[in-house]
Amino acid sequence: MRALIQRVSRAQVDVAGETIGQTGPGLLILICAMQGDTAANADAMASKIAKLRIFKDDAGKMNRSLLDTGGSALVVSQFTLAADTSRGNRPGFSAAAAPDDGERLYLHFAAALRALGPTVGMGQFGADMAVSLVNDGPVTIWLDNQASSL
Repeated sequence: MRALIQRVSRAQVDVAGETIGQTGPGLLILICAMQGDTAANADAMASKIAKLRIFKDDAGKMNRSLLDTGGSALVVSQFTLAADTSRGNRPGFSAAAAPDDGERLYLHFAAALRALGPTVGMGQFGADMAVSLVNDGPVTIWLDNQASSL
């Protein structure tokens, strides 16, 4: 799986002008299931993100995790994270999981993250979504658990 995580003060996702998911202080997680991903990849990604120490401690150092802060998360599916731009100017997305697998793993990832403790808001798989956020820091981190072990 691939994820782009952003530490946020707040974020929300709207579909057809209606807010369907949001978070206060915590993380916006853009997530993409890749071909060959399994539930184990989703579980590992959820655990890594929940424990990633990217929130400030009392000394102002990034030393606390989402679990430590009691923050929440907004999880949004984004197949474009699978973009291959190595040939030409039009990205290819063939490395993304098939839609049925992608949706199943997206839902599994969100459930796995929720099971670890954080409140989790969600986007709508396959929908045209408007995502807004206030990036805190800014802190933005790319994770890929196919390329290397988390």
